[in-house]
Amino acid sequence: MNFKRNEQYIKTFGDHLRKVRKEKRLSQEELAHKAGLTLSQVGRIERGVINTSISTVYTLAEALEIKPKELFSFDME
Repeated sequence: MNFKRNEQYIKTFGDHLRKVRKEKRLSQEELAHKAGLTLSQVGRIERGVINTSISTVYTLAEALEIKPKELFSFDME
């Protein structure tokens, strides 16, 4: 199996996470605290630097008080 990292999808996911976080009026620091993550990890996810895990997506969704699938509700541009 040939693994291909989709940089654009990872970046778009991060952009969408940032949008949702801002709609909830949370800073990166507040989200990190609520999710039990480091501030730098939230920043790297939002910038599309890292390809986050499903369990981290679940944790972020809980902290944002949304369903995990909502973090994947975005269009690729």
